[in-house]
Amino acid sequence: MKVVNLNESQFDNFAINHKYRSYYQTSMYGNLIKNFGYKVQYLGIINDNNKLVGATLIMYKEVFMKNKIGYAPRGILFNYDNVETIPEMVEVLKKALSKQSYMLLRMDPYIAASIRNYQGEILNLNNKVDDITEALVDQGFEFKGKTVNFEGEKPRWESIVLLNNDIRVLFESFDKRTRNKIRRASSLGIEVKKDETKDLKYLYNFIRTKDNKPLSYYQELLKSYGNDTEIYYATINTETFIINARRTYEKEMEQNNNLQEIIQDPTIGEKSRNDYLNRKMESDSLLQIYKNNMILSTKLLKQYPNGIPIAGALIIKYDNAAYEFIEGVDDRYKQLNASYLLKWKLIEDYNNQKLKYLNLNGIVGDFQNKSKYSGLNEMKLGFNSTVVEYIGEFDLTINKFTLNLYKNLNKK
Repeated sequence: MKVVNLNESQFDNFAINHKYRSYYQTSMYGNLIKNFGYKVQYLGIINDNNKLVGATLIMYKEVFMKNKIGYAPRGILFNYDNVETIPEMVEVLKKALSKQSYMLLRMDPYIAASIRNYQGEILNLNNKVDDITEALVDQGFEFKGKTVNFEGEKPRWESIVLLNNDIRVLFESFDKRTRNKIRRASSLGIEVKKDETKDLKYLYNFIRTKDNKPLSYYQELLKSYGNDTEIYYATINTETFIINARRTYEKEMEQNNNLQEIIQDPTIGEKSRNDYLNRKMESDSLLQIYKNNMILSTKLLKQYPNGIPIAGALIIKYDNAAYEFIEGVDDRYKQLNASYLLKWKLIEDYNNQKLKYLNLNGIVGDFQNKSKYSGLNEMKLGFNSTVVEYIGEFDLTINKFTLNLYKNLNKK
């Protein structure tokens, strides 16, 4: 094997057909990231028959006396299942990168380690993943571990909604709480539409604190991925909101009064009384929510008579699938469940387009314990998502002496 340089076209032609392809391993991503302090190169790995058997986009910076630190996002593209070829691949890669003054290369191949249901129960295991990890470690890669949260450059766990099904069947497969939140958001007058103008103004306000990227990053992303990007907004129709908020409150008040009368009936049994008491407490909680919605709807109609966006998402379409690159909600209106309705609209639209799946992006791999990410998991997994766990992140030290010197001089 040997390493060669590829142009964008050569790289894309190989990458789009690879088993571990990703929209990060494209010249579109390369053209995006070049605008934000990184340099980009495309490397190919050819075998003794001069056939291209591997490739990668590497984004890098010259950080210390022209020495480089590089990252292959969702790369390197290579047939890792053929474990016995890994040592030679790593050997020629290290030699090539050493000649180019790399100190370190990080990668996180798009290799699925397990497929799970929304409860985290294993449906399928990749029986090669331990052998692949061992082979990489034997050749000098440092494995960053089977992380559970968001410790790496990219999520190690993702939530995917499989499409190409009857839309009613899809909806009924959702968790009951998810279905209820979708219905409530819709009943309040929230409407979800694709923004044909791809206006980032509102979306950026929702996401600006999420990953601290500038507005220009998303503007360049739209340019780089072009027609493969879409923006959706969930907007409150404030006229409908005030009408429906009042109607919903009055209906629940009537239900609450009926439950109160039943509880006070001396003829009902203790078991039934307890059941109605539980329903009454649930109704009390809903009444408070609906009352707050009435107050809010009155205020919003005065401020925004033409409606106001309260949630949005930026989508990248790649390889007959849709990826929710980033989403955001106006924190002032989180309780209206606009994000649930937004995801439901995405599922409807992309199912109608016969896409394979909607990737809802990262979740955490802890399905039992409560954490600050529990709400994130509950929302994304409530759509009867399939969970994909990936192999994880690896660091390859190319020049240990220079890297350690750099680290000592830059304690951060």
